[in-house]
Amino acid sequence: MEFLRILLSSICLLVVIDHWQGNAEPVGDKEALLDFVNKFPPSRPLNWDETSSMCANWTGVTCSEDESRVIAIRLPGVGFRGPIPPDTVSRLSALQTLSLRSNVITGRIPSDFSNLKNLTLLYLQFNNFSGPLPDFSVWKNLTIVNLSNNHFNGSIPDSLSNLTEIAGLNLANNSLSGEIPNLQLPRLQLLNLSNNNLHGSVPKSLQRFPDSSFFGNNISLGSSPVVPPVPPPVYGPSSRSKKHGRLSETALLGITIACGVLGLVAFVFLIFVCCSRRRGEDDDAFSGKLHKGDMSPEKAVSRNQDANNKLSFFEGCNYAFDLEDLLRASAEVLGKGTFGTAYKAILEDATTVVVKRLKEVAVGKKDFEQHMEIVGNLKHENVVELKAYYYSKDEKLMVYDYYSQGSVSSMLHGKRGEERVALDWDTRLKIALGAARGIARIHVENGGKLVHGNIKSSNIFLNAKQYGCVSDLGLASIMSSLALPISRAAGYRAPEVTDTRKAAQPSDVYSFGVVLLELLTGKSPIHTTGGDEIIHLVRWVHSVVREEWTAEVFDLELMRYPNIEEEMVEMLQIAMSCVVRMPDQRPKMSEVVKMIENVRQIDAETRPSSDNQAEQKLPQHDIDNSPSSSPSPLPKGSE
Repeated sequence: MEFLRILLSSICLLVVIDHWQGNAEPVGDKEALLDFVNKFPPSRPLNWDETSSMCANWTGVTCSEDESRVIAIRLPGVGFRGPIPPDTVSRLSALQTLSLRSNVITGRIPSDFSNLKNLTLLYLQFNNFSGPLPDFSVWKNLTIVNLSNNHFNGSIPDSLSNLTEIAGLNLANNSLSGEIPNLQLPRLQLLNLSNNNLHGSVPKSLQRFPDSSFFGNNISLGSSPVVPPVPPPVYGPSSRSKKHGRLSETALLGITIACGVLGLVAFVFLIFVCCSRRRGEDDDAFSGKLHKGDMSPEKAVSRNQDANNKLSFFEGCNYAFDLEDLLRASAEVLGKGTFGTAYKAILEDATTVVVKRLKEVAVGKKDFEQHMEIVGNLKHENVVELKAYYYSKDEKLMVYDYYSQGSVSSMLHGKRGEERVALDWDTRLKIALGAARGIARIHVENGGKLVHGNIKSSNIFLNAKQYGCVSDLGLASIMSSLALPISRAAGYRAPEVTDTRKAAQPSDVYSFGVVLLELLTGKSPIHTTGGDEIIHLVRWVHSVVREEWTAEVFDLELMRYPNIEEEMVEMLQIAMSCVVRMPDQRPKMSEVVKMIENVRQIDAETRPSSDNQAEQKLPQHDIDNSPSSSPSPLPKGSE
């Protein structure tokens, strides 16, 4: 028996040791990455902490299933500058995927990268690499190579023929010269050698690829130069064969006039059609993909004057993606709001974010960036955090975290079926208090000059503590003057905003008062009765209170909760003080916070209402519903 006991103990010990060895983090790989980031610090800080789990927590790092080795490094657009230090990344001998694209890396590809014999995916595009291309013979497992948009020179090496598994090769937009070698790559499906200094002809082995793969070079396909197709010349009457005869000058003049009139009519018709469809096309341009069409993401970015612009991330953001990822991401329209359209974007690595595509931005690049810095540096638990932004002539984007719980609007006005959980009074109080704190915090930013400008229930979400937090802040000051609202968003606007189309802090107070009324009544700010009569919530509440039917105001779903009548009446009084017609008679948001706090102490812990420190980072962004006579549910996770 003693022998069996010892044997079983030994077996258990071996199992534990084997399990520990199989799941321990790779110490050597961790040291190599720490060495890499210490010698090559990015401008966007990474959360690579020696004390934290590399495989579980480090941004851009993927380990094998047993966590024994690092197999993927994805760090696009994090701000690496200069040459890659030797003896760092090259120590990751099990590495399969390396993506350092969209940085400012210079110099040659390190020679010790030859140690990465398991490399299958190599993405180094949109950097400043220079010198000749490396010897590819050591990377026999490569399937995708993208070295485009750099400054590589010299000839295309014959060693590419050793990449028998390669399916995609992109060397476009470099300074490569010489002739194209006869590459025997049977698995190659995508090839781009455009915009280099190559000459000669396309070898027979690569003639299966379209001419666009070779544009921008002095090369030919067979006997024809490879240049973009041009429209056929238009010949005048004198170039016709004589046997067809000549038309008289009068006939020609008549034909010319008729063609001109028909052309003008067709042009006017096209203008009319385009204008009538433009809004819908603009709104749907990012549906399915953030960039539609056959144009590659690289070309989409480089087609305008702002091609070198990249996503600007704020400190503390640990996302490992760049503009190219967003352009390639699958996208779903969450909704169309006052300032643009919001999309749920799912990136290749399964990261999900919300991208807001702004419309009618009225300021230039410098003013836009300065304003984004003000908004992005505002950290508060009751304000949605802006993660990144992008500015170009054609596009202005804002990036936020994606949260699936949905907005207060969808919670209040969604389908009231069996599965719906009604918002209880405690939850509504916490929504109101959190949102008030968030707006009050916004109002002290930028020397007390920052305005939210678009407060509504579809811009309020629940944070991890189930308090309200506000999104989409500060856009009113950089957009064209607010258009006349045509949806229920009109019900949130203060009278002076409707007149001047300019938002101010008192108008934020008014809009918040409407949200309070929405929480109290369960009704939309503009809704209809059974007889299709349009009801404005503020006017309706005034009329009911005036007739001393106050109890008729409150949401029937709240009537089942005992002992809350007094608190609801107090909140109603606060809301009514916020929606008075004269702006100077409304309280300030800091005063509103104190009034709500006096209704009931609902915080789990004591904290000042004017807390200026961020404790958590939170959800989403402005989305209006399409105009409708009654509230309609939004997709889960949207406003």
